[in-house]
This record gives sequence, structure tokens and C-alpha cells, in this order.
Amino acid sequence: MSLVLYVDSSYNSPYALSAFVALTEKRLPFSLATVDLGAGVNRLPAYRDLSLTTRVPALAHDDFVLTESSAISEYLDEAFPAPAHPAVLPQGLRERARARQLQAWLRSDFLPLRDERSTQTVFHQPATAPLGAEARASADKLIHVAEILLDGNADNLFGAWCIADTDLALMLHRLIKSGDPVPARLRDYAAGQWQRDSVQQWLRLLPIY
Repeated sequence: MSLVLYVDSSYNSPYALSAFVALTEKRLPFSLATVDLGAGVNRLPAYRDLSLTTRVPALAHDDFVLTESSAISEYLDEAFPAPAHPAVLPQGLRERARARQLQAWLRSDFLPLRDERSTQTVFHQPATAPLGAEARASADKLIHVAEILLDGNADNLFGAWCIADTDLALMLHRLIKSGDPVPARLRDYAAGQWQRDSVQQWLRLLPIY
């Protein structure tokens, strides 16, 4: 069996982080391959034809290649199911659906916030300018939903950890790392998620500028 995860060479993609964490949490042996997005390597035929979408991350499992981090997480849970491999999505029907809903929402919404608080501000240099009105509205929406979903859960969204915890923590860190106001409960949650060994392994890959 061969598993190769293609990620951006700057290690700034939140979606590459999500796929990396999913593979690591499932305790699967895999290798990393980097793609220089700045140089447009993802649009060259070799990677374009491999990935179909020209995006990262891409997971190559033997002769099958899949992009989109949430699809990768679902595929890994089905190809390498629990209990032989730890699950990365909740086992309950409704909890699993809610995790998928949250992942899709985090990936499709919050454009003003992502513009003003890119992952560069999370992994390298915090922002100094205050949030604009639209980004602040996005932040307020994020905080409102996070507080509802985490109500009564000490450490994780659904009792046991799942990949949606990593995705939500990353989005919260867009605010936390730049000193934007975030309730203490959510700051503690995001800090705890950031200490998972799988996330720390990713952080150790970050280039030093």
C-alpha cells in the first residue's frame, strides 16, 4: 500500500493541514510531496492530470487520487475503518452529519475573514490592522456558532475528537493569533486542539522566515 499526500510547499493551506492531521490521527504510514503553488506547478500537466482539480491537498492511495480535504477525511474513514484505525469523523449518524455540515460551512463561508486573516497570520505573522466591518461580522457569526456547538463539551465538539475540531480551531486561530476578541472558552478550546500531536507535527514542518 502506498499513501502520498501532496501539500503546498509553504505549508500554509488549512486544507492540507486538515488532510495531514486526518492521516496522522489514523496512524497510517504516508509520505509527503510538496507542490509550489506560487510557481504554478499545480497547473502543469504532471500535477494537473494527477489531481484533476489542480488543488492541494491531494491524496494518492496506490493508483487512486483524491482532492478536497473533507472528501479525503471521509475516504480515509471508509477505506481504513475503526476499530483497526482510529476514526476521524464521529460515529453517530447525526454527529457525523453535523461534522460534515461544519466542515462544508467553514470552507464555503467567511471570505472577508479569510481575506483579512489569512493562514499567514496564523502560522507566521499576526495581523496588526483591526478587522473591517464585513470581517468582524464573519467573526461574530463564527463565534456564535462555535459557542452553540461547544456548549457542554469540555474539549471537543462531539465528546471524542474529530477532524472538524481541527478545522474549527484553525478558523478560530485566525482571530486569536492576531489578538482579535474571542471568548476565553473558545480560546481555551482552540489552544487545546493546537496541542494535539498531529497538529504539532504539521507546525514543525513550517518554514522559518
